[in-house]
Order: sequence, then structure tokens, then C-alpha cells
Amino acid sequence: MKPSLKPSGGFVVGSPVTSTPATPTAPLVPRRAWQALIVLLSGMFMALLDTTIVNVALPSIRTSLDASEATLSWIISGYALAFGLALIPAGRVGDRVGHKWVFFTGLALFTMASLACGLAQNDLQLIVARVVQGLAGGMFVPAVTAVIQLMFPPAARGKAFAIMGSVIGVSTALGPIVGGLIIEAFGAADGWRLVFWVNLPIGILALIATVFLLPAGAALPRKAQISRANIDWLGLVLISAGLVALLVPLIEGEDQGWPLWTFLTLAAGALLVVAFGAWEVSVAKRDGSPLVPPHLFSHPAFTGGVILALVYFAAFTSIFFTISILWQAGLGHSALESGLVSIPFAIGTILGASQSDRLAKQLGRSVLLVGVTLVTIGLIWIWLVMLLTTPGDLTNWHLLPPLFIAGLGSGLFIAPNVSFIVATVDRSEAGGASGVVGVMQRVGSAVGIAVIGSVFFGSLTVTGPGADALAVAFTHSATLAMAVSAGFAVIALVLVFALPKRVVGNGPAAADG
Repeated sequence: MKPSLKPSGGFVVGSPVTSTPATPTAPLVPRRAWQALIVLLSGMFMALLDTTIVNVALPSIRTSLDASEATLSWIISGYALAFGLALIPAGRVGDRVGHKWVFFTGLALFTMASLACGLAQNDLQLIVARVVQGLAGGMFVPAVTAVIQLMFPPAARGKAFAIMGSVIGVSTALGPIVGGLIIEAFGAADGWRLVFWVNLPIGILALIATVFLLPAGAALPRKAQISRANIDWLGLVLISAGLVALLVPLIEGEDQGWPLWTFLTLAAGALLVVAFGAWEVSVAKRDGSPLVPPHLFSHPAFTGGVILALVYFAAFTSIFFTISILWQAGLGHSALESGLVSIPFAIGTILGASQSDRLAKQLGRSVLLVGVTLVTIGLIWIWLVMLLTTPGDLTNWHLLPPLFIAGLGSGLFIAPNVSFIVATVDRSEAGGASGVVGVMQRVGSAVGIAVIGSVFFGSLTVTGPGADALAVAFTHSATLAMAVSAGFAVIALVLVFALPKRVVGNGPAAADG
């Protein structure tokens, strides 16, 4: 008999057709699998907590290490870029040698890099440790989804991924609050170091549990390894060098006064990206395994979707970079007060994410349109508040409504957006397309922070002594930076229309429209 296909939790699950009604039974999942899921999500929690927890520590780092403005941008952008560049090769290495040991190695390196971040004595040491931390995060995060696929039967996989989605939302939302509490409790001078060291006990316990609980044979069958596990190392070098060459002048240019080398480096970065594209086409023609399959971009909607991922993440990840520096360095608030500003956004994100799957099934692409519209409204509202409010009178109550609205929209967008972008390509290309989208999200975060940091610090001029002068200068710069973030959101809103109207079967198989 032919199976009846029914969508469940984002995956298509088959159930046999019988002449009498079947009593649904819960899939049998060993307790060990749920225990292993806790270990995997502990790593995911750390990696994503570190994308936001550091924001509230930036002013303390600036004071403690006498760090430059460019360093503050590198702390966020370097982590995001390194994280993104590691995703695809790490996934392919895991396919070959087993995802358990890739997860263990990445988690161990992440834990050691967290220790090194907290021990840093100057700008350079902190930036290097932070980049290594990002690389390590990009190593072990792909193993989380891969091992879930291997451990859980299809009928239980949806629940496992739903739990993972909740962890992603909570860890990102908790970051600024946890960071603020730590700095408030231990002081600005050394509290920022504990912001990194909070990973140490979690990492050590997760490493021990990994050895005993994760399945050792978490690798693809030999036949699949041949086609998927070959890594395009030259392609990885070209795209890494190109993105770094583009990022360095964006971060350092304003601080250095835009000397000639910044423009030459931008040009070199553009050439390296073009060379990467040419190399990928060459590898594909030789029936090799390109890092980014060029034929994916033969789908115009996929190209638009990838640009959407980059631009959207550039918009929303830069919000709290701007607010954290304004709140502490400009308005004189504590790190905890800065973290508390993010609570409306966090609540909105959790509420939006909890409804996004249901609304995506009902509304199709419109859920993304609503999400980005709300984010755009929220950012424009924040910009207007900063523009029209006297700097010394600005409080978290002014930002509560727009941040809640922006958070609600972000929650609606982030969870389902990958499915809609991947739906623009054939089902057989879904794995490669998902990897590209994940990388572009991280690259977007890095580029967004680089651009916003350049605008913020490039426009910062304190014209006199006293708290009032600081408040005026930092609010002016934050207003300009928020205008750029809002501009990114507007572009993302237009790009949503490149995606299909609906994902058929709640998966990346086909699209309508």
C-alpha cells in the first residue's frame, strides 16, 4: 500500500493506509537520545548566547583595555564572520569522520577560547580569541542538527527541532540580561571577563557528557561520503580572504581616517569574491564538490532570498550594538540597565517565534512580510524617538513599544525564513542551499556591525565636558546608526517578495508562486 504523506513539525512523515482507523502511537525514542539532545543544545545555547551577551560588555571592555572603537566592532563582527565561514566545511568533515568528534573538538576549542577571551590583556589578544571562539562555534553547531537527524525517528524529529528552536530564542534573548547581571554583580573592571567565563562550567560538563552520551557512529554511509564530504579548500580560502578584505576597511577605515590602503583592500576583497565565483564554476564543471554550488544561483528567487538573509541579519543584529553603547557610554547607565532595555525585544521574539510555524502554514510568505514590516516599523520608531527626544530625557520606557514590535516581527521572520528561501530550489539541492543561507546570515551580522560601527564612531564628536555633552554626542551618533539599520530593514522588506508565496508540504520540496 502507498503511504499517506502528512506534514509534521516541518518534516514529511509517512503513515500506512489501512481499512480501519489506526490508533496513533508515540514514536519510541530511547532516553539516551533525549539526554544527548540536552548535551547538544547546551553547546547551541553557549554559541548563541555569545552572539548577544557581549553587547552589554562592550563599554566595560573599552574602558578596561583602553580599546579602540574598531576593536568593539571586531569583537562582534569577527565572531560572526568566523562562525559563518566554518559552518559548511565543518558539516562536511562531520559527514566523513563522525559528527560526535567534530562536536567535541569544536566545543573544546570554544571553551578554551572563552577562557582566553577572559584572560586577554589587550585589544589584539581579545580579537584573536574571539575569532577562534567564532570558528569553534561554527565547527560544532552543524553537528547539532546532523546528530538530531541521526538519533531521532522522523515522527519525533519535529519535537526535537521545536525544542532546539526554543533554545535558540531563549539563549539569544537572555544574552544582554545575563551579561548585565554579571557586570552589575562583579563590577565593570573585571565583570566583562566573567561574561566569557560563564561558558566554562557549561562547556566542561557538556564535554564530559559528549563522550558518554553522543552516538559514536554519527557519520554518513560511505557512499554518501564520497559525494558530500570532499571539501573545496581553495574555495574556502578565496571566500574567507575576500570577506576579511572587505570587512577590515569597513571596521578600521573610519578609525584610521580612510587612508589609501582601505580602498585598495576593498578593491582586493571584491576581486577575491569574483575569483571565488569563477573557481566555484570551474569546480562544478569538473564534477567536483564546490563549497557553494553555482547552479543554486540559477534560481533568481534563491539569489534574492540569500541577499534577504544577509540584509535582514545586518539590520537586526546591529540594534543592540548601538543601544548598548549609547545607554552606557553616552547616557551613563549601568550594564544591567542596558541589558534590561532588551527585555521587550526578547519577549516579542519569543512570542513571535512561538506562533511563526502555525502562521507560516496559514499565511505562507505573508508571515515573513508581516515580520519584516514589524521590524521596519520598530526600527523607524526607535530612530524617531532618538531624533525627537532630548538626549538627557531618553529612557527605556521610550523604547519599550518599538522594541516589542521589532522583537515580535523578528520572531515571526527568523524561524521560517530558511524554509522559504530553500523552497526556491529543487528538493535535491536543499542541503547545500541551507548551508549557504546559514553562512550568509552570519556574514550579514558581521557586515551589519562593521557598517553600523563605522557610522556610529565616525560621526561621534564630543564638543564639550560633562554628561550633557556626552549624551548629545552619543545620541546623535546612535540616531544615524539606527537610521542605517532601518534602511537595511526597508531593503529586506522589498526582498521578501522574491520568495515563493508558500512552501508546499511545510518543507523545501516545492513552492507556489
